[in-house]
Amino acid sequence: MAFPTTRWSLLAQATIHGDAAQGEAVGQFYRHYRGPVLAFIRQQTPDQAHAEDLMQEFFIHLINESALQRATPRRGRFRSFLLGALTRFLSRVRGRDAAEKRGGGKMPVSLDDSTRGIDEPAVPTSVAMAFDREWARDLLQRARKDLDAEWRARGEAEVLAVLLRFLPGAVNTPSYEEAAETLGWPPARLKTEVFRVRKQFRELVRMEVAITVDEPHEIDAEMAHLHLVLSDPSA
Repeated sequence: MAFPTTRWSLLAQATIHGDAAQGEAVGQFYRHYRGPVLAFIRQQTPDQAHAEDLMQEFFIHLINESALQRATPRRGRFRSFLLGALTRFLSRVRGRDAAEKRGGGKMPVSLDDSTRGIDEPAVPTSVAMAFDREWARDLLQRARKDLDAEWRARGEAEVLAVLLRFLPGAVNTPSYEEAAETLGWPPARLKTEVFRVRKQFRELVRMEVAITVDEPHEIDAEMAHLHLVLSDPSA
């Protein structure tokens, strides 16, 4: 799963042992990157329970060793930094596990040097694109949950269930006539509501993207990248 560019100032505050603002920074960081990190680890670790443990270990090391503070906008997208750190972390885990099997005992995995040289490509472009695709899917899922929460609060969850079938990426999309009949609406009203829900969903996606970038002008670029990775025919 890919990693969104995130607010560098927020990452600089992220520490487990700090004040409330620092704790919230850690929470936001974890919520936005847990899915991509876990998906990446699961692709390489057949034991799913072990994958969960490795994810927790990675985040703890990354924050405890202040690796996030060494990430800066000058070094490119944060997701590239994080993907490189994660790749090196798992390489060290494999080395540690191999040493344990040889009787070397339990060895700690350090990230102190896993974030150096991050200007160099850490993974092939195809792998990075695959992670970006997972990031995009995760982001869209969060936006969809927000959309669902809004409509449920209005008591219109059943209406939304029909309208969601007209969002981009939906399968088995009905005709406007069929959907209008289901809701007991004239087709003209359905078309209007579909337009509105698509607009609302795009706005929620932009909000999700906005909290992952450092400057407003970066939003459009991230939106374009999101569209690119989701429409990649090689996926």
